[in-house]
Amino acid sequence: MSTGTGVDETTVAAARAGDESAFETLVERHRRELRVHCYRMLGSFEESEDLVQETFLRAWRNLARFEGRSTFRAWLYRIATNACLDALDGRSRRVLPHHVEGPSDPHAPLPPTADIAWLQPFPDRLTEPDPRWEPVAPSEDEPDSVAVDRETIELAFLAVIQHLPPRQRAVLILRDVLGWSAKETAEQLEGSAASVNSALQRARATLREHLPERRLEWAPAARPSEQERAVLRRYMEAVEHADLPALAELLAEDVRAMMPPWPMWFRGRDAVLATLRVSWNPDSPHYSGEFRTVPTGANRQPALGLYVRVPGGRDFRAFAVGVFRIEDGLITELISFHDLALFPAFDLPMTLPPGHR
Repeated sequence: MSTGTGVDETTVAAARAGDESAFETLVERHRRELRVHCYRMLGSFEESEDLVQETFLRAWRNLARFEGRSTFRAWLYRIATNACLDALDGRSRRVLPHHVEGPSDPHAPLPPTADIAWLQPFPDRLTEPDPRWEPVAPSEDEPDSVAVDRETIELAFLAVIQHLPPRQRAVLILRDVLGWSAKETAEQLEGSAASVNSALQRARATLREHLPERRLEWAPAARPSEQERAVLRRYMEAVEHADLPALAELLAEDVRAMMPPWPMWFRGRDAVLATLRVSWNPDSPHYSGEFRTVPTGANRQPALGLYVRVPGGRDFRAFAVGVFRIEDGLITELISFHDLALFPAFDLPMTLPPGHR
């Protein structure tokens, strides 16, 4: 029997006999890619970790049923996919503010936050190989590398596939992201190759409708380029100095800015600057305070942790995680996720000292 994971039959036998360390050897090397798989399916970072744990629990309970007719990795993917489909049953899809309503008036008062299932960002640090189980720099043709290092972890893609019914979403991910055949996908989903091909055709049509043309052909995604990092550094400096003219130079004319859990969003450079002109003005009753930033990475896109010191405060406190799309040297999309629970996931501190720069 071959597990297809580089472990031998002795390890499988030991796990079946109740050896938890042997079981950990079998499953832990796949945690990274399964976490990303569940994240693609659910659109939720928090729930992806829960579903990986559920996958491992189901695998432990059903280990005796693994007969080696597929790779151990494929068996885990089957369990994870079914666990995700169970979790998605009856749920509404996760969204971003521009899916909920049209662009907001930048001069309107801040509305209440909305209790909506928002799409969440995914920390880049959790897409890195675990040296206990994987090479530090896996080759691009290794399955676990392909499963993570794709443009298909980008927020634009994640937002679009949330439009798909769960089973179509699973088919699309297994076929077009992971590169599995129709036969392999049908076995995973306990269906026919014909039904898989039909679901894939419908899913691709939805993507063509919602994705920019350049993202219809997915290729391995590089990390943010030096140009993108330079734009991010300039953005951070502009924010920390409340420099609106400097910020204006970095924004595309049709930039889109969002800040879930508020449902409002802004379209266009002028609208974004109008809102900041008020919130960055110390003489305004809506003044937010001073800001500091810390660079990070999310969804293989430039990102930062944003901190604010309110008037009269001492420390800079966690405020939002910002994720950027940068094209041709300009910011075309900025999503500020105002969810403090994300900061530990990104290994970002909750406060910064007054002198931080």
